[in-house]
Amino acid sequence: MYRLTIKDILEATGGVLLCGDENTEIKDVCINSKEIKPGDLFVPIIGERVDAHRFIESALHTGAATLTSQHTDIVVSEKPFVYVSDTEKALQDIGAYVRRKFKKPVIGVTGSVGKTTTRQMIATALSGCLNVYQTEGNLNSQIGVPLTLRRIDENAEAAVLEMGISEPGQMEILSDMVKPDICVVTMIGVAHIEFMKTRENIRKEKLSIINHMSPDGVLFLNGDDALLAEVKGDTGVRTFTYGTGADCDYRAENLHMEDYQYVYDFVHGGTRVHVRLNALGRHNVGNSLVGLAIADYMGLDLEKAAAGLSEFKGLRQKLIRVPGKYTIIDDTYNASPDSMKASLDVLEDLETTGKKIAVLGDMFELGENAEQYHYEVGKYVATKKLDELVVVGDLAQHIMQGVKDSNSDINCYSFKDNGEVALYLLSVMQPEDIVLIKGSNGMHLDEVVNNMLG
Repeated sequence: MYRLTIKDILEATGGVLLCGDENTEIKDVCINSKEIKPGDLFVPIIGERVDAHRFIESALHTGAATLTSQHTDIVVSEKPFVYVSDTEKALQDIGAYVRRKFKKPVIGVTGSVGKTTTRQMIATALSGCLNVYQTEGNLNSQIGVPLTLRRIDENAEAAVLEMGISEPGQMEILSDMVKPDICVVTMIGVAHIEFMKTRENIRKEKLSIINHMSPDGVLFLNGDDALLAEVKGDTGVRTFTYGTGADCDYRAENLHMEDYQYVYDFVHGGTRVHVRLNALGRHNVGNSLVGLAIADYMGLDLEKAAAGLSEFKGLRQKLIRVPGKYTIIDDTYNASPDSMKASLDVLEDLETTGKKIAVLGDMFELGENAEQYHYEVGKYVATKKLDELVVVGDLAQHIMQGVKDSNSDINCYSFKDNGEVALYLLSVMQPEDIVLIKGSNGMHLDEVVNNMLG
């Protein structure tokens, strides 16, 4: 990380030092008083339910300094208090301050689905040739991005940063902080449509990632997404598409599956590189493809980039083989209609002599049309070569209804809680059977997985 002092914090935020030494060194920034470490600057965020200013005293038992928007006069303390009008904005100012110090390429990744996996695959592809810094965990929000920027490795030769939004106007703030040199938009779905209203609005918001891009920057769009492909010539910046379509600038050819892995040829102009992807799902071909596309754009060794992807280990989606019992596709981290359909594709593509069962739970933050989106997933389930559908949750009942209205041969079952789902699966699954378990994080479907592994 870059060395910072309170003097730097004052310069970054325009804050006022109420007490303490401006030469105090700041090792990191922390927003959780329970996680603060020696040398940390505590940033008390005012949330909907809790104002973290109440934790300043306890945070400073360990931490080195604090921001505050409530202490407006001299404070008696040996440790620095820096007054700012808005602590969240000040946190973002600190992130932007560190970003200005980092002079190497920064890749910003956004989209309705696939941000994390795409970010990880880009970092993997570039890591064969460069020292790459990337977003830690899920720090991709208005608060997470500045924490990510503060922790950027000053010795890194490139940074890949995930940028997530849920409401209009948020991408403008993130873009201003990150100022990406290369932008990636993975796809336009209906995640957070409750706040955005339409997919076109979501597209407009996601594409504002380029608003503070460097003048000679470049944008990569998923050419397999119709809403993105149609705006390629209207972005106002140099733009490339990636995907499986013949008209994509960077594309995958000869795509097929071998031993639960996708294999394809990466093609761009006269360049062709064979790729074996260590990841489930056809959708991850595109996620890996943009990693290779950026490596190619940056003039890196594509053979090394492809070799890295063959060892990729970053997926939240896990294939768990329980010897002598069954196979579980654990995709319980989160869900949207698009990611649920992609996971159903994974289940269908896997070869087995046993049954294929999909356990699907509610998807949240879909707004007033949530029931319709669940129903449409059900209609999609009906097109898949599956044996059983198990649903849990009120909204998931509409998934089951979509299957039934399609006159599908898929057997459908509904349970009231995760415990009942686990008991059912444990009673019926055989060694060759495969089950997909997926729903929004708030459904806690990881409980089903844990019971099955227990």
